[in-house]
Amino acid sequence: MSLREDIARVVIGERDLGQRIRELGQQIAADYAGESPVLIGVLKGAVLFLVDLMREIDLPVELDFIAISSYGGATQSSGVVRITKDLDSSVEGRHLIVVEDIVDTGLTLRYLVENLASRHPASLRVCALLNKRKVRKADLRLDYVGFEIPDEFVVGYGLDYAEQYRNLPFIGVLRRETDS
Repeated sequence: MSLREDIARVVIGERDLGQRIRELGQQIAADYAGESPVLIGVLKGAVLFLVDLMREIDLPVELDFIAISSYGGATQSSGVVRITKDLDSSVEGRHLIVVEDIVDTGLTLRYLVENLASRHPASLRVCALLNKRKVRKADLRLDYVGFEIPDEFVVGYGLDYAEQYRNLPFIGVLRRETDS
């Protein structure tokens, strides 16, 4: 069985993803000229985006990862946030860019940004591939945004449902049982 058969429609295709990530990388490189920012990938969903983004940033960058959980196996945030894997290195005095796959309510990201800010970085910015502004519950500033999307549950390009579909090269909406 092909994972693609479970997709009702593609929201953002491979070509559009590549073009927008190239633009984001160029903007970050311009904004951080002469610096060596630390890209903090939010596991697991942001991994594909992070890898492609860092290839487009023409600067020395460092990588670190953090894992936070607020979904479990559900399609909506539980509202309870916990760090399941912390950073490996100190970020005090460093320029940080949090690389996130998707921001919806913003509650999880707000928790993460507050946590990282308490570690005294030189600067802290957020780069999100997808933004669902209409469902936002937390006041956040997103410094770099790939795409604004409607309030739909999407998978692919790192985003999952029950740990499946991350490896799709595009972002799509899952077919519901009644769609078959």
